[in-house]
Amino acid sequence: MVVPGSPSATGTTPAPGREALLAALDRSLGMLTLTPDGIIVDVNDKLLGMFGYARADLIGKPHAVLCEPDDATCGDALAQVVTTHRSHTGQVRRHCRDGKPVWLEATYNPVFDDTGKLAFVIKLAVDVTARVERQAADDARLHLLSLGVDETDNAVLITDAHGCVRYINAGFTRMLGYAASEVIGQSVHAPSGGFGETPVGERTDGSSAIDVKQALADCLVAASDGRSCHSEVLVRTAQHQPLWASVVTNPILDTNGKLLNAVVLFTDITQSKIQEVLQHKALAAMVRDAPLAEVLTLICRELEQIAPEVLASVVRVDAEGRLRPQAGPSLPAPYHQIIDGIAIGPNVGTCGTAAFQARPVIVTDIANDPRWANFRSMAAEFGLAASWSMPIIANDGRVLGVLAFYYRTVRGPDALHERLVDVCVHLCKLAFERDESRTRIRQLAFSDSLTGLPNRSMLGVLAAQAIASADELNTRMAVIFIDLDRFKQINDSLGHQAGDVLLRTIAQRLRRSLRGADIVARLSGDEFVAVLTECDPERLDIAVERMRSALTAPCQVDGVTLVPSGSFGISLYPNHGRAFDLLLQRADMAMYQAKMTSPGSVRFYNEDMNIHAQERLELETAMRDALRREKLQLFYQPQINLLDESVYGAEALTRWTHPLHGEVSPSRFIALAEECGLIGELGMWTLRESCRQLADWRRRGVGILNVSVNLSPTNFHDHDLPRMIAETLADHGLPPSCLAIEITESVLMDHNPSTLRIIDEVHGMGVRLSLDDFGTGYSSLSYLRRLPVSELKLDRSFVHDITRDETVRALTNAIISIGRNLHLTVVAEGVEDEAQRDLLVAQGYRVAQGYLFSPALSAGDLEHWLEQWSARQRAPNPVPS
Repeated sequence: MVVPGSPSATGTTPAPGREALLAALDRSLGMLTLTPDGIIVDVNDKLLGMFGYARADLIGKPHAVLCEPDDATCGDALAQVVTTHRSHTGQVRRHCRDGKPVWLEATYNPVFDDTGKLAFVIKLAVDVTARVERQAADDARLHLLSLGVDETDNAVLITDAHGCVRYINAGFTRMLGYAASEVIGQSVHAPSGGFGETPVGERTDGSSAIDVKQALADCLVAASDGRSCHSEVLVRTAQHQPLWASVVTNPILDTNGKLLNAVVLFTDITQSKIQEVLQHKALAAMVRDAPLAEVLTLICRELEQIAPEVLASVVRVDAEGRLRPQAGPSLPAPYHQIIDGIAIGPNVGTCGTAAFQARPVIVTDIANDPRWANFRSMAAEFGLAASWSMPIIANDGRVLGVLAFYYRTVRGPDALHERLVDVCVHLCKLAFERDESRTRIRQLAFSDSLTGLPNRSMLGVLAAQAIASADELNTRMAVIFIDLDRFKQINDSLGHQAGDVLLRTIAQRLRRSLRGADIVARLSGDEFVAVLTECDPERLDIAVERMRSALTAPCQVDGVTLVPSGSFGISLYPNHGRAFDLLLQRADMAMYQAKMTSPGSVRFYNEDMNIHAQERLELETAMRDALRREKLQLFYQPQINLLDESVYGAEALTRWTHPLHGEVSPSRFIALAEECGLIGELGMWTLRESCRQLADWRRRGVGILNVSVNLSPTNFHDHDLPRMIAETLADHGLPPSCLAIEITESVLMDHNPSTLRIIDEVHGMGVRLSLDDFGTGYSSLSYLRRLPVSELKLDRSFVHDITRDETVRALTNAIISIGRNLHLTVVAEGVEDEAQRDLLVAQGYRVAQGYLFSPALSAGDLEHWLEQWSARQRAPNPVPS
């Protein structure tokens, strides 16, 4: 490119150094030569490359061809040079041939002719498009960053190296309440005055919140050393409100590590602090099953950590509407003692009123509030000036308790306190409801629902603790097993509700008769257990006598006077064992012996009982097996007509031969059957088997025309008994009159309301009823007029003494008279010799049984006996038996 006016243009050869310089400029800069009126007269290759034009496209064209069509400023730089005759440098926007924009850093230089007149303007340009676009992008990013910093909820503050505030964002004003004019230019190290400091006279709320300036000063200490700093502090806003903030300070250093600026970021963490600290810790305590008082105390302590100006407390409202303090770690203990048990009401301080009205109550000045009139001196004594109480209400509307905030200055709650209450009331409600659920579960799991006494599970826990204590103190202990006598009769006669009333009464009596350290529990049914701790022999005698006296005191149940009694079995620690299960088992054995030998008595455990219990268990198992496999056997004792010595009938008697123990006496296995619940099954087996055998005899003409069968009182509790008897007779083709059911006087004493009805139904079928062991009870005569019996059986004890006791003879004579007057057959049992038979015949007895005639025989042996008896009767002079 030839520049007009240059040496080459005039024909002068330039110096080599100058030409090299011009060549370098030509390669580096875009050059454009313009006339003063803007016509392009020359252009170098560099500039053509920038715009994508050919030389012919631009020479002779106006400079505006390189500008945007609507760029009104396109000729401003040229005009300025033309006007001022001075160079002009600036950044201009042009467009390429393809329409893309290009940014140039351009210098317009004037060139004058020899006369000093402006001849040309040379434009030297550098393509700065990339730099401009990068700067634009940076500017846009900075603009967005500025918007973000200002619009964020976080507070941002920037200081210089000396702690003077140079910038705050809008979030700083929103969060902390200070305007930019109050903060910018202020030093955070100034000892007093300026922003962020509360006048001394206003610092009376007891809060540990620090001023914003103090928080900044603490953080900048680390920044001055080039370190970042992060802390969580409770700061006071411009409106003196406490606010938990996370403060992060980052230093900005120069290349030498010297502090230039510090950027401080405040984040409001009040809610998260409440959630994290309060909720997390409280819920964690509940999960690990901490007691209610511990959970509530934790809530109060953490609450006071967040808001130290608050004295927090939680009181429970009991079922009687009285306040029961649960937690209040910062309140004096005497304060809790004073309010414990106070009834809630409309003017009972803040807590009592909030609980009564079931709504929040705020008292900003206790000294002048009428609701504190009766408690003002107490509040003053403990330095309480204001309070705020929030009721804790269950889902069903009950007021469970009250959360209270107390203050030592006259004031009301602030925004932080309101946020705390929202969280804490919910946590307290969860804690109360969880405690109620735990209590209900504990009652179900460890308490007897009927009596409220500990159940078997809880008894085991309490007894184990008592044994551990006795072992440590080297003291003795007693386990007493108590079983009520005749409880089933009460249940059956008066109903289960009456039985429940009696059990509750007994439970209360037993509990009152023992010391507080002793234990009484209900196992099941009518069984109770008492554990006497630190028990010497004298103490044991007194305690047992007190329990027996309490137990046997008359009581009214459904209008009926009952005189309960119970059998007591006692085992001693450590004499009879060191484990509670063993002591309980042995006390149970002793109680069983008491009940069997003398109901209502007391027995101590001894080793013989253990042997007996093992034998009893073995026999019970064997008896169940014998009933299931029909290994029992019926024997029959003939009953003789004393007038003609014909066979009147036979009594069926159950016999059991054990493979190891041999013949088991009926008194033993029948008592065992009653205890283990097999007596009903045993009675029905006897009935079916005796009917089968009688049918067989009648079919073969054997001289047994009727049979009598013993049934227990349990059989008469079965509503299906009449149907089963009828079906059994029908199955074997027997008339009802051939069967006699023997009942004892214990059946007559049975209070079950269905017993007499079932007896009437059986009699109505035509089955005869025989009253066994007549004369041994104390109420038989009163029942005779009500019962449809057709036969009385004189007990063998009368027959045994009839020949040698005049009183007995008088009684047997009276009994036969009763039978004769009531048209009843009287059967004498246990006749063993001729003298007894003769006296009985003389008194009018017509039927007897006993060894004089025959013992009980198996069915086959009885048939042989009948043959002999009949043969003897046919003999001309029968030999007396």
